[in-house]
Amino acid sequence: MDQSQAICNYEGTSYRTRFWEGQGRDYENLAERIALQRLLPPQGERLVEIGAGFGRLADLYNGYRQVVLLDYAQSGLIEAQERLGRDGRFIYVAANMYHLPLAPGSIDTALTVRVLHHVSDIPAALSQIAATLRPDGSFILEFANKRHIRAIARYLLRRQGWSPFAPEPYEFVALNYDFHPTWMEEQLGRAGFQVDGALAVSHFRHPAIKRVVPAPALAQLDGLLQAPGAALKLAPSVFLSTHLREPSVSASSALFQCPACGSIAVDLEGEALQCEGCRRTWPCDNGIYDLRWPREPE
Repeated sequence: MDQSQAICNYEGTSYRTRFWEGQGRDYENLAERIALQRLLPPQGERLVEIGAGFGRLADLYNGYRQVVLLDYAQSGLIEAQERLGRDGRFIYVAANMYHLPLAPGSIDTALTVRVLHHVSDIPAALSQIAATLRPDGSFILEFANKRHIRAIARYLLRRQGWSPFAPEPYEFVALNYDFHPTWMEEQLGRAGFQVDGALAVSHFRHPAIKRVVPAPALAQLDGLLQAPGAALKLAPSVFLSTHLREPSVSASSALFQCPACGSIAVDLEGEALQCEGCRRTWPCDNGIYDLRWPREPE
């Protein structure tokens, strides 16, 4: 696997209980839901959430006929499946976002929340997402903002060495990045995306504040600031809604493409997908398609 495109793999960590349930993030969860309800197209044929984990946000996608929950960690998709069931509307896919196994022009809406801060090669990831979208498709994304108010204060008080005003991404822990808003919008533009809307989210992400103010009240207050705060983008999280300026593919009813060879001639045979192009077989284990590529060494 290309080390410049290394994956932050949560396999086996129980992301649901380790990072969310009972971990003091009720406020962030509610604030992010407010933002998504404002930016997410309410309905469509097919939505993909890339980095879906245990499906925390899946109840927001009720207006879509088909929802693809995609994550590299199969254990997270198992948790999602336990929560959401296997009724056919949800499709669970283990895949590498640098090699998306989705047919060109197959997706109405793509979504990444709390994902891009683990992505070292943003241009490559954006290129993959752009290729999946239909001509009228949308991409809703969230990214960790390096130019948030606490980082600026620490820098001005000389309590941190890195500058929140420098455009390049800041890797504060291996495969954990903060991004400058202008830099991220430039990358989106180069990938062909036009930004339609922005929200600044989680203004009150501080343990002392969260201990004093109940999460629902804090989220409501955050909701009042999200739109006006988007001009300055001083919150630790920024949400953007975008679309492709000049789509290069037409809409496709096919869902999968082979992540190894790119062929959309992929047929379901028994409990596996068979690629007619390169003859590779991609297993489906208990309702979870394993289309991760490149394959990790045995």
